[in-house]
Amino acid sequence: MSTSSPSSAVRANRQLRLAVFSGFFGSVLEFYDFFLYATASALVFNVVFFPDLNPVVGTIASFGTLAAGYFARPLGGIIFGHFGDKLGRKRILVWTMSLMAGSSILIGLLPGAAQIGVLAPLVLTSLRVVQGIAIGGEWAGSALVSAEHATSRRGLWASFTQAGAPTGSVFSTAVLALVSALTTQEQFLSWGWRIPFLFSVVLLIGGLVIRLKVQETPVFLAAMKDAPKRRFPLVDVLRYEWRPLLLVLGVSIAGSVCSVVLTTFVLSYATTRGFERQEVLNVLLLSSFITAIFMVFYGSLSDRLGRRPVMIAGAIGLIVMSFVLFPVIDTGSVVALALILPVNQALVHAALAGPQPAFVTEQFSTAARFTGASVSYQTAGIFGGLTPLVFASVLQGNGGTSTLPLSLIMSATCVVALVCLLILKESSRKSLGRRDDLDQSEPAEPAMGEASV
Repeated sequence: MSTSSPSSAVRANRQLRLAVFSGFFGSVLEFYDFFLYATASALVFNVVFFPDLNPVVGTIASFGTLAAGYFARPLGGIIFGHFGDKLGRKRILVWTMSLMAGSSILIGLLPGAAQIGVLAPLVLTSLRVVQGIAIGGEWAGSALVSAEHATSRRGLWASFTQAGAPTGSVFSTAVLALVSALTTQEQFLSWGWRIPFLFSVVLLIGGLVIRLKVQETPVFLAAMKDAPKRRFPLVDVLRYEWRPLLLVLGVSIAGSVCSVVLTTFVLSYATTRGFERQEVLNVLLLSSFITAIFMVFYGSLSDRLGRRPVMIAGAIGLIVMSFVLFPVIDTGSVVALALILPVNQALVHAALAGPQPAFVTEQFSTAARFTGASVSYQTAGIFGGLTPLVFASVLQGNGGTSTLPLSLIMSATCVVALVCLLILKESSRKSLGRRDDLDQSEPAEPAMGEASV
């Protein structure tokens, strides 16, 4: 029987709502900036920062700076995971949000190669690395704050963090598409592309106002009282929780690779197959909007059916769709493009990604949860960051005559995810507030007296 008073229950519910909204808004900001860079790397940066290279090589170089951010994400996961497990989740999330928005604003102010020469791409790459470090701590921190504040329906509440990614993509694509529509090609390449980056200052102010109102999670506070603080959470994860670390990494690689293909590479690929830039941006806008809704739907569904069945269905669906995506784009039909992208993103990929914040959170103990979740998920991001570069290089190598290698790469990552999901045990009924002895051999039963939100 619960001893919580009505007033404490009201406060807990209010904090849950704040935590969920904070995680969602923070994720929107982080991925707005992250995907904005990705979209600009496909459309703008090859011209502004690599003007002396031919278009194909310039695009590859531009995707190289994109990959730099993904390589920095595990570093951010280690840094912010360490302090998040030692000092708490809340204060770390203020830093990650500020770093991401600040670097995006500086990108919007950065002169091009025509003004400062080789210094321009070097500074651009450095700022992208800062973005990667910031997002390396943001995703896991937001997921943990939502999941650890929830006493039930963890899949639903934590999925809002994941829904922030396509929502951020919607905002970045919408703002970029609006600026693109209101400017000529020359104006867009000269100054129009900078406006979406500078808009980050507005999102930053709103995000900080919300985030500062969120309290530290009860699960973390209780764990710090019951157990001594660990000096190096990463060492503990590698020593005691290496198995879930590797399995979560295997699952996350597929989500990262397929997400980048469906939001970044497809933009560059479709424009080389005769589609107008604005057409592709509009389809991506629609697809990302629908995906955000389905992320929450699948997160909620995983509370009822379990994480594994929903995510396994998503992995199998992605294996099939990886061989359908590029042939459909090659038809040159806008209608076909407007069908295949939402099907891939919303109906299929969202099933793998929607339950993932809760799923990843549940695999690690409280004392090292921030580190374990960050390092596993963000290390997978390296594969996503390399995807546009590898795909562009493969097409360059075969003259663009075959997309079969691209489909094989996508499907291979999904097969790995499927195997890892089959090995892992169901975790949707696990209590986050127990079994912090770093023994992950068996899932814990739900704690007595857990209240519905």
